[in-house]
Amino acid sequence: MSGNNTLMKVLRFIRRYTLLVIISILLAAVSVVLTLYIPILFGEMIDHIISEGNVNMSAVGEQASLILKLILLTSAATWIMNLINNRIAFQTVRDIRAIAIRRLQGLPLSYLDSRKTGDIVSAVIADVDQLSDGLLLGFTQLFTGVITILVTLYFMFRKSVPISLLVLVLTPLSLLAARYIASRSYAMFRKQSETRGKQTALIEEMIGNEKIVKAFGYEQTASERFSEINKDLQNYSQKAVFFSSITNPTTRFVNSVTYAAVACLGAFLILKGNLTVGGLTVMLSYANQYMKPFNDISSVITELQNALACASRVFAFIEEEQEIPEKPAEMAEAEGNIRIDDVSFSYDKNSSLIENFNLTAGKGMHIALVGPTGCGKTTFINLLMRFYDVDDGSISVDDTDIRDVTRHSLRKNYGMVLQDTWLKNDTVRANIAFGRPDASDEEIIKAAKEAHSWEFIRRMPQGLDTVISDDSLSQGQKQLLCITRVMLCLPPMLILDEATSSIDTRTELQIQEAFDKLMAGRTSFVVAHRLSTIRNADIILVMKDGKIIEQGNHAGLMKQNGFYRHLYESQFALIENHA
Repeated sequence: MSGNNTLMKVLRFIRRYTLLVIISILLAAVSVVLTLYIPILFGEMIDHIISEGNVNMSAVGEQASLILKLILLTSAATWIMNLINNRIAFQTVRDIRAIAIRRLQGLPLSYLDSRKTGDIVSAVIADVDQLSDGLLLGFTQLFTGVITILVTLYFMFRKSVPISLLVLVLTPLSLLAARYIASRSYAMFRKQSETRGKQTALIEEMIGNEKIVKAFGYEQTASERFSEINKDLQNYSQKAVFFSSITNPTTRFVNSVTYAAVACLGAFLILKGNLTVGGLTVMLSYANQYMKPFNDISSVITELQNALACASRVFAFIEEEQEIPEKPAEMAEAEGNIRIDDVSFSYDKNSSLIENFNLTAGKGMHIALVGPTGCGKTTFINLLMRFYDVDDGSISVDDTDIRDVTRHSLRKNYGMVLQDTWLKNDTVRANIAFGRPDASDEEIIKAAKEAHSWEFIRRMPQGLDTVISDDSLSQGQKQLLCITRVMLCLPPMLILDEATSSIDTRTELQIQEAFDKLMAGRTSFVVAHRLSTIRNADIILVMKDGKIIEQGNHAGLMKQNGFYRHLYESQFALIENHA
């Protein structure tokens, strides 16, 4: 994405604040015109003082008083303009960040699964902050700078056409130098922003898994990885700053040459009687005022290039292809009749995972999925919840294709407990009532007792009002809270993916009783590695390499003497022999 395209996209966001932009431009014009009119008054004061035998102190005093008033008015206009520029910049980045978050909610899981969390966080937070700084500086300098250049030329041509033409002829030298350097600094700032995202991703990964890092002695390797990324960041940052920092000295050199040329030509015109000393003072002041915007703009090129490089990453994120558009139909409360017809799916389109999957599950049936790691059990759950869409075939709930209803209405009919728990930094009450925010305390406590989480909840300092984080509870306690969350919602269909993997055996037996009550009359899918937990399932699907290789209840599969029996005996044969 080029810098020009990115700039146009930023301007489209700014367009909604057109009125503020117009006011800012008008205030910039007032500030510039008054600032440029002041040198004329100073020039006239000088001519009043140096005129032989005609020193007019009264006129000098009046002009000094007028200059003071103009300076105060200019300061007020500049102050208000800066306030408006602040508002435009901060509201623009607020809008961009809000859209980025909304777009994040609509991205398919395939995108999120293939990106590092830290890199996405860096784009939404750090890169947008850099854009804010660049916009603020750009507004402040560009509006004033452009108007200063135009108004200065107008005043200069009124005073001396030869000097004005000289300044115009020398102007392209400064512009060409700035453009040449800026084109190279943009590429470096883009790489700097990308490397910063990698660095944030690594930091987030290491901090979030610090126990694993320490347990496996990964500290040194982690430090080496960080050092390598840090070195790349230093390299790109140094090159970006170097290219952008030489812009200002280069333009200042060109401007100094222009200033000297104006002085020489002006002195020659004074000798010819075509210009006064006061007039030369005014022209030198204007020459400096004319070149100052180029200096100011070149001095902020670092921020502007950095801002555009960061903005390009943000817009690349915003413009990512969203999930397949939904049909507006809402699914009513489901009965739980599920039919899977000839479903095929793979994450990598070059290698198959699930092929020709067929299943019919009636209301209230208890279906268990077993098989070796990587056989497609969790993938099948992702397809049921429509976290991913099938490549071929169809999945229907109560004879309705799940692609014909909104994802939200589909997922409201499922209760889900995963092996990987998730809790937000909030009270215990808010975490349990995540799916039913209007639930009463009595309903929450009842669900907690049924899920056997009430014992540890009531011992907390503030009970249900205790604020928890992901690190303040044991893995088993977090899993119990997630089970309580489902107990409270009582959905018509359940998905339990190793839901008791982090719970002790005694509590697991109690939870199993609660699950049996919960699953009564509800269609349930249970993914389990501990086969003792699914003996009573109506149907056990034995999966291998994305296909159902065996199907039946526990007794029937044991009689088949196939893959399921081999799995079962590998877990329990020794225990039963000892018993």
